[in-house]
Amino acid sequence: MLFLYTVLVVCGAILLVAGVVEQRRHFTNLEHIPSRVLVNGIRGKSSITRLCAGALRGGGLTTVAKTTGTAARFIHPDATEEPVYRKFGIANVVEQIGIVRRAAAYNPDALVIECMAVMPALQEINQSKLIRSTIGVLCNVREDHLAEMGPTLDDVARSLSRSMPEGGICVTAEQDRFDILKEEADARNCELIYADPETVSDEELRGFSWFTFKENVAIALKVAELLGVGREVALQGMYDAPPDPGVLSVERYATEDGKKVRFANVFAANDPESTLMNINQLLDLGAVHRPLHVVINCRPDRVERNGQMGEIIPDLRPEKVFVIGHPAKSAIDAIPAEWRGRAVDLGGDRRDPEEFMHQILGQLGPDSSLVAIGNIHGQGELLLEHLAELPPDESEEQAPEEPAPFYEPHVDPYQHYPEAYESRYSTAQLQQVQIPQVHVPVQRTPDQQYETYAPHEQFAPHEQYAPHEQFAPHQAHPPQEPHPQPPAPRGMFEPRIAPVPPAQDDDQQWYSPGEPR
Repeated sequence: MLFLYTVLVVCGAILLVAGVVEQRRHFTNLEHIPSRVLVNGIRGKSSITRLCAGALRGGGLTTVAKTTGTAARFIHPDATEEPVYRKFGIANVVEQIGIVRRAAAYNPDALVIECMAVMPALQEINQSKLIRSTIGVLCNVREDHLAEMGPTLDDVARSLSRSMPEGGICVTAEQDRFDILKEEADARNCELIYADPETVSDEELRGFSWFTFKENVAIALKVAELLGVGREVALQGMYDAPPDPGVLSVERYATEDGKKVRFANVFAANDPESTLMNINQLLDLGAVHRPLHVVINCRPDRVERNGQMGEIIPDLRPEKVFVIGHPAKSAIDAIPAEWRGRAVDLGGDRRDPEEFMHQILGQLGPDSSLVAIGNIHGQGELLLEHLAELPPDESEEQAPEEPAPFYEPHVDPYQHYPEAYESRYSTAQLQQVQIPQVHVPVQRTPDQQYETYAPHEQFAPHEQYAPHEQFAPHQAHPPQEPHPQPPAPRGMFEPRIAPVPPAQDDDQQWYSPGEPR
């Protein structure tokens, strides 16, 4: 028995020493990154992370970024990106240690990283132990993750505040609960700065080739200002930044019987307030129009969310409300009585998607808009797959009186799009639109050992990043330098491995190249 106790004590001591060494090593890596920006909030964190990184790159700062949302990405200082590798596909806040190590290898001026913690205690650990940000971002307070951070929005605001840097700066665009955030910031000796969305003009917003909000742009501009980057170069850097794979998108389709359909995928904004904001912006920009039809996708593990989507139907004023998924009753019962007659129950977890697609398209007018809200998983994914099989609407329209943003479909080589979608955009579309280069991880078998990531051999860590000089704000995508070979179809990219630089420590296996809410 004494032997077992001795073994237990020795093992505990070894683990303790290893933990202390790892923590000191991690703090040393953090010291190699002078400015660290931690982005937290309920909605739009990934987009804000990319905007902040783009703004800082536009100002010539060597900037590394990492997103966590729809598809976790490690973004290199040259704006190329690759998926974050996760063992067994499971996200864990401890992966931030590996991200910091990879970022420190560039000796960057700044790291912009999205908070991936939901539990309040983990949010505090993420800030105080893992990132130790110098600038915090708390974009908004919305109705989401109420079970972990709620039950009220005031509780959510206080939970999110646990990621504020003590003795640092926090930037927010939240208006309704600014007083609560201010109280929490004062308790942490943190300076709270409000980023006013009205400082962003409509003309500046039109410079983006993808949908975003003034609140997000205002936050990124304020962060850039705090780090000494001018407004004009920061905006240009944001225009050049590639959007998040989950960015709001609108597709135009044509049905077999000659109908025109504008489809807006608003599944990513899965709280009521964000959903309304997204759809109202699409209407204001003319990306969708009335008559408006709404699809609500229900999930059995999101019954409360299903009801919230039904409650906002009067604010959307649709012609029809198609309810798919299960249980459809949870959304239909929440629709106010005077609007419930417009609901069409197409729900059921085993309903044939061909059936509900035929009914949806059959009840649309000759030129309609269809907006999908709720949760994407389940029947929502089948809806997107079947819509992608429709031919695109290539009919010409009369130009609007005022200039409006032009939105090209953004192809992400790491997303599993339906085959019909790929055949449409990965061949003909890619011949017209050049997509920014991405790093593709080497495919290895499970028994092979991963190497430490090395910075791109052609990138000098202290070299200034210069935006494309010929890129105009109204272009959909910035022009790219000519490439010696045309882009290969997805799944046939040649992996590119950079030479391994001298390691800063002997832990070579913590993070490997490779890859929701």
